[in-house]
Amino acid sequence: MTRRPVIFELEDEADPSAAPPVPEAEAPEGRAMQAAASFAARRSSRLGRWFWGLLASILGFAISVAAWTFVTDLMARYPLLGWIATVLIAAFVLVVLVIAARELSAFARLKRVDTIHRAAEEAIAAADLKAARGVVAKLDALYAHRPEVALGRERLAARQEDSFDADGLIALAEDTLLAPLDAQALREVEGAARSVATVTALVPLALADVVTALGANLRMIRRVAEIYGGRSGTLGSWRLTRSVMTHLVATGAVAVGDDLVHSVAGGHLLAKVSRRFGEGFVNGALTARVGVAAMEVCRPLPFRAARRPSVSAVIGRALTGLFGRT
Repeated sequence: MTRRPVIFELEDEADPSAAPPVPEAEAPEGRAMQAAASFAARRSSRLGRWFWGLLASILGFAISVAAWTFVTDLMARYPLLGWIATVLIAAFVLVVLVIAARELSAFARLKRVDTIHRAAEEAIAAADLKAARGVVAKLDALYAHRPEVALGRERLAARQEDSFDADGLIALAEDTLLAPLDAQALREVEGAARSVATVTALVPLALADVVTALGANLRMIRRVAEIYGGRSGTLGSWRLTRSVMTHLVATGAVAVGDDLVHSVAGGHLLAKVSRRFGEGFVNGALTARVGVAAMEVCRPLPFRAARRPSVSAVIGRALTGLFGRT
């Protein structure tokens, strides 16, 4: 038996041109990096500082009294156990003092690098050859025990007498001493950008990208400071991170700018495939920008003979292959 086709007649024919356009994928903004930067750069109020300071004082006082009471009571009842508790508490206090001394040493180290940086800028501005020689001597002493700059120190010692102006002498020091350190710092920046981009793209957990971005930037800034000679402890790293992030937030640099045009274009194309891939791409780009700013802050000499690293070039090396050909 042959079935006859059923034909439905439509009263109004559909017009494809009248259909609403497909909405474009929203351009990624790197919200995780912006949130992490805002958190790191946020200054606590005076009332908040008083609150935390008083709370720490009260807790410290209560713990000290409790420890004293515990030890004296134990000494009265069981002298041997009391002496053991005394030795343990004394060892703990000694470790705390050592940590405090390391933190103070880290702050002094950061201040030393910052002093060299400011002295170099002043010597160049004033064209003061004598001041420039002092800057180079301090820089050479700073890296006296660094094997990766040993060859550069030899070249500097052989050629610095041929420089008769401040700008040329500091440019020579920058070329001989800081070139290998710049390469190490760039590798750290690229690794941090790759890490932030990967986690943002692949981990769907709420706030995981913000926490990862903040942690990766903290480690990156600390490593960049260590590479340039400013070894920083925990408090020093946080202070340095706040300085870098405050500068970027104040200047509006933790946002999409001219040096991120190609990156945002790539992120926008990725966002059409996956919103998280697009966000990951731009978060990695913003991390690279933070890394370049950290290099400028931690470097003992300003960028003059060597070109300031291009954020786009750093992104290209860090993210090539991570999301395909970007």
